[in-house]
Order: sequence, then structure tokens, then C-alpha cells
Amino acid sequence: MRVRWGQLVWFSLLVIAVLATVALTTKDVVKRITLGLDLRGGFEVLYVAKPHDKEQKITPKTLASAAEALRNRIDVLGVTEPDITIEGSNRIRVQLAGVKDKEKAREILGKPARLTFRDPTGKKVLLDGSDLKEGGASQDYDQSGRPAVSLQLKNPQQFYDLTRKYVGQPMPIYLDNQRLDAPVINEPIPNGKAIITGNFTAESAKTLANLLNAGSLPVDLQEIQSYSVDASLGQDSLMKSLRAGLIALVMIFVFVIGYYRLPGLIAAVTLVAYSYLVLLTFSLLHVTLTLPGIAAYILGIGMAVDANIIMYERIKEEMRRGKSIPAAVRSGSRRSFLTIFDANITTVLAAAVLFYFGTAGVKGFAVSLIVSIAVSFLTAVALARILMNLLLKANVLKSPALFGVKESEIGEL
Repeated sequence: MRVRWGQLVWFSLLVIAVLATVALTTKDVVKRITLGLDLRGGFEVLYVAKPHDKEQKITPKTLASAAEALRNRIDVLGVTEPDITIEGSNRIRVQLAGVKDKEKAREILGKPARLTFRDPTGKKVLLDGSDLKEGGASQDYDQSGRPAVSLQLKNPQQFYDLTRKYVGQPMPIYLDNQRLDAPVINEPIPNGKAIITGNFTAESAKTLANLLNAGSLPVDLQEIQSYSVDASLGQDSLMKSLRAGLIALVMIFVFVIGYYRLPGLIAAVTLVAYSYLVLLTFSLLHVTLTLPGIAAYILGIGMAVDANIIMYERIKEEMRRGKSIPAAVRSGSRRSFLTIFDANITTVLAAAVLFYFGTAGVKGFAVSLIVSIAVSFLTAVALARILMNLLLKANVLKSPALFGVKESEIGEL
């Protein structure tokens, strides 16, 4: 049969399109991927939530509020893409990639920052942080030019009534249980503005204002575990992981091409497409890539080539039974589909269990594994079959030797 050049051209164009896209855009895709703290360096802390008082109960809603308050505080640190995870019934894990000053991070995250205005005895709470106008705290200076924090309250009339009641008396201002200031009310204050003075520096006044704007924590957070990763150590881990992945990919290419010949070449193209599509998916879904995630990514390469191997072995079995190459390809592809599907589904189920019950690092591994398996199924099954069928229609698959099958191994139907 004559070679159908049109089909061969389509095959060549598809392969060139895949390889060109990978070569030209991979660098930009990789730059858009968010790296976890174990690759980029940063700070991680695990808190256990405890009630403010005996009457308070720790509920899922309370934990969610605490996590949201922490997220607002993280904005103060200037950290992008923080990872805040609620674990169990009373724990919150915070991962901050790129943080260099862990002591400042620890102070901002764990401080309750409950602001209260109290009566002259310091016992009765008159107003608290919830009475502040949104974004109503700012770094300022007092009449002597010393750093201070100015406040704008939501209800000026309420503040006016309180200051009128306590004219000539102090109105202590507390942060948590520490008294910051105790200004004497000389006259009623009508505009809802107050100022906190004390032993502030410009930086500490700004930090306090930011904390007050972020809101107080609804629970007490007790640090039970923390660690930091140096940026250089994270970069070293990333480079070693990428090097390991590249070596694994090259070894797989050598094996599949050497053993399966032309189908092995198709498998190599699909693996390149797989590697690129997984990275692209990570970028589009804003997945935070961690060291366990890279491990899952590399494991996914093994899953992808395994799907190709299952299909090609089925095709070779059909050829050894004496079927023609087109019939063997059709039959082998059909027979291998359920096996590949079952293998992928069981792995996805295992990854889903890891995601549900695992901690942050395990969850990252599970997410990466699920994405990798989904993409590997797409490339190993769909793309590989498209390329194989184009070669079949082009009438270039004429010899069993192209599949690594010897003439002596072929039986009769």
C-alpha cells in the first residue's frame, strides 16, 4: 500500500506543534507557578486554638474566623499566596513562603490584639476593637512629635457620650491585658477620634495600627510547632528535584524508544506533552508547588509511561497472535483501556484519602498526584492514540519490527 503523505504531514505537524509549544512557553509557565516554603524558603507555624474564657467554645465557625483574621494579618507582612489550613477540631497551620523575619511574623500572627477602652478603674470595658471604623487605625504623631496611633470610631455619638460622662477622669486604653495609655478626658470629644500615645517608634506604631485594622483574633492561639526554611536551602532542594526529574525522564525515553521502537517514540512525545500540561495546570489553578508536589509530579511521569506500556504490550500480544498491524492496534488499544482506567482510578482514590486526612505537605502531594494522573490519562490515552492512528492511516506501520516484535514470535490465527 502506498504511503498517504497527507496523514504523515498531519502527524509531523502535531508533533512539531507539541514540541515547539513546550520549547517556547515552558519558561514563562514555570515562572508563574507559586513555590511552597520548602522550595522558596519561608516560615511555618502550627497553632492550637484556645478559648478566651470559660464560656467560649471552639467551633468550626470560630476557627474559620480565626483563619480569616490571620489572613488579614498576613497582608500586613506583604506575603502573597499564604497557605492557611484548619486541621482537626482546634488547630490552624500557617505557611508563609518568602518570609525572612520569622520573629516579626510570629509576633503579628499570634498576638490577640484586642483593643479596649475602659472605665477609670480599668475593669469595665466601654469600647473595643470592633467599634473601630474599618481601616480606622493609622500611624500618627502626637503634639510633641512622638509616634502615636490615631483611631477613628464607627459611632462618634457613642464616643461623645462616654467622654462626656468621664470628663476630668482617665479612660485607660488596653491592648490585650497591657495598658498602653490612660489619657485624661478634658472635654467631650465630638468627632469620634482618639489617639494612643506611649513608648512607640514609628515602626511599632505602624505595626499596631495594621494589627488593629486587621482585627483581633476571636480565640487565643498557642504556638505548638514552628520551623523556618532558608531560601538558599529551598533553592537547593528545587534544583536537586528538577535534576532528578530530568534524569528520570531521559532514562524513560531511552527505555521506551529502545524497547518499543516507534511506539516508544510516540510515548516520548506524549510524556513531553504530559510534563508541560501538568506545569501549565499548576500555573492556571494557582497550585502551590512543594517538594512533595514535585515528588508526585515525577511519580505521575511513571504513571503516564505505565499507561503507554500497558497499551503497547497489549498491541504486541495481538501481533504475536497473528493479527495484522491495524487490527492489533485497534484490539490492543481497546483491551488496554479498562486496565489503564482502573489503575488511574484506584490511585486517584488513594490520593483523595490522603488529601482528606493529610496535613499540609501531604495535601500538596495529593493534589499534585491527582492533577498528574488526570493529565497522564489525557496524554497517554488520547494523544498517543491520535498519533498512532495517524501513522496507521499514513500506511507507514508495515513491519512488526517497528513495535519491537520479531517475525519468529508471530503465530498463526
